[in-house]
Amino acid sequence: MLKARLPSLSLTTQERFRYGYTPPSEGNTLRDPSDRPPFVSLITRPHRRDGLVLAAACGLIGLPYGVLADSAGLTMAQAVALSVFTFAGSSQFAYVSVVGGGGNPAVAVGGALLLAARNALYGPVVTPLLRGGAFRRAVAAQFLTDETTAMASAQDDPTDARDAFWFTGLAIMSFWVAGTVAGVLLGGNLDDPGAWGLDAAFPAAFVALLVPHVATRAGRVTALAGAVIALVAVPITPAGAPILLAALAVGPGMAVANRRRPL
Repeated sequence: MLKARLPSLSLTTQERFRYGYTPPSEGNTLRDPSDRPPFVSLITRPHRRDGLVLAAACGLIGLPYGVLADSAGLTMAQAVALSVFTFAGSSQFAYVSVVGGGGNPAVAVGGALLLAARNALYGPVVTPLLRGGAFRRAVAAQFLTDETTAMASAQDDPTDARDAFWFTGLAIMSFWVAGTVAGVLLGGNLDDPGAWGLDAAFPAAFVALLVPHVATRAGRVTALAGAVIALVAVPITPAGAPILLAALAVGPGMAVANRRRPL
């Protein structure tokens, strides 16, 4: 009886009631989600919105990198090429800092590779989520960063995980390169980047990377040993070499971790 008293509803309206839509008021009509502007539709998925926020933050970090690259003597093309083909902020900061300090470029490359080596650990995490041939996987390897791995791993659905990985990677690449270009242009107009505190971006970035790891005893031992090695090496080794030598601190850290591990 109750059903007979209900007004006749079209199938579309019934479905909208079912999913929580309220009926339109007089003079208004319900709009289909596909009618949204293209940009709005692009970011309707939560992981895409999060990816854009991360990308914007990375673009801001790219600004001081561009300034430091300019002060180190790199051209616009060289700075952008590093951002595109290296695509690793810590490695790029390390390279321009060593080169800017008069260090050997080979040592700078060694330090950059050492810092980027951690990204290899992300491969097994995202490999099951990615499909395609060798070329597609090579491009995916270029986008393998902390941010893209975190975004992909946070998704429950494999399709969303793949979309989060690629969307975040493309967005960060775009913002990172844009920040690099803006930084190089800005650096050309600054007599002393240090007067603006931009030279502190490199050590600040590494402190941010270090903080989560000193919560454990092994992490604290590694950090302390690395600091001692670097301080001892600075006066007696070329610029950039202390970064490589500080990697030896992994040994004491692993010894502490293994000693505390139950048999």
